[in-house]
Amino acid sequence: MAAHNELPDKMKALVLRSTSEPPAIETVPTPQPTLGSAVVRVLAASTISYMHDIYNGKRNYPFPMPIIPGTSAVGRVVAIGPDATKLKPGDLVFVDCTIRSRDDPADVFLAAIHEGFTPGSAKLMKDVIRDWTYAEYCRVPLESLTVLDEKRLTGSQTDGGLGLSIEQLGFVARMLVPYGGLRDIELRAGQTVIVAPATGPFGGAAVLVALAMGARVIAMGRNRDSLAYLKQKISSDRVETVAITGDMEADCSELKKYGPTDAYFDIGPPEAHASTHIKSCILALRHGARISLMGGYREDIPIPHVSIMHKNIRLYGKWMYEREDIVDLFKMVESGVLDLRTVEVAGQFPLAQWKEAWDEAADKTMFDQVVVINP
Repeated sequence: MAAHNELPDKMKALVLRSTSEPPAIETVPTPQPTLGSAVVRVLAASTISYMHDIYNGKRNYPFPMPIIPGTSAVGRVVAIGPDATKLKPGDLVFVDCTIRSRDDPADVFLAAIHEGFTPGSAKLMKDVIRDWTYAEYCRVPLESLTVLDEKRLTGSQTDGGLGLSIEQLGFVARMLVPYGGLRDIELRAGQTVIVAPATGPFGGAAVLVALAMGARVIAMGRNRDSLAYLKQKISSDRVETVAITGDMEADCSELKKYGPTDAYFDIGPPEAHASTHIKSCILALRHGARISLMGGYREDIPIPHVSIMHKNIRLYGKWMYEREDIVDLFKMVESGVLDLRTVEVAGQFPLAQWKEAWDEAADKTMFDQVVVINP
């Protein structure tokens, strides 16, 4: 086991004690490594656009309190448990917020965000893995850490590196979500996939990931200016855009102009459960196509049953991604197939400015922008 004298007795952390009151910076005991875990010095913790709504209770996500909030992050290993055989202090790592039970992978939850949907996942979050990355240090299960090729990813381009910043590496957290769904439906090079809505942070990331997988993308969204921005920034002849007008038949006809479509990836927000785009996209698919449903809908969505049945269309549901997807996605980055150099670090904030960071994340929602907290 690594010597613990590298760990201070106390650390600064953002602590949430009630959703009726804002979190506050507190001095708390520094976590220590245990069997099956390592302690990481958090370098850059990701944010998402609705951070405020998670922790003020507006989204009504279930999680225990008090809690140290957080998301996925990039950090450096400081201390390891006695059963670690690969990790070592000093390793640059990706900290994954998707936690699975070791004896039942169906018990899955999002660390410090959502306790999941089973009694097992709720128990694991409440009793074992409660505090997360909006702190100077974080104790992380070994299997939730991915060692990064620091020389390749952050090294200078003159020495064969990609010259990425730690903050840009954190953008992978956003890309992992759509990659989980696209990989689930076995999207292949040369195929055409509809991504809808494509103008939000996760939808835009889906466009980038699908392109890196070799697919052709039809990006669909309500905001024409955002669609134009996406088309201009990506600048690929494998990207087409279609606006969601609310006219289901007209939108479907527009989608069909781009020929047979192999797949549809949906990642709509909760309020879009009745949107016409869902049916438009499904009706535009070819025989034998696949659908990945990753939207945050809390209501049932309308689907054209007859068309799905007669066309042998397969429906897949996906919450987040698998552990092996993380390794695969970073391989895509390391190889240069997935280029993060165009990612804009739209904001960097110290832990004490967590509110400003969350405000900025809510404002900077273009697909290629990232806001991070540097504890």
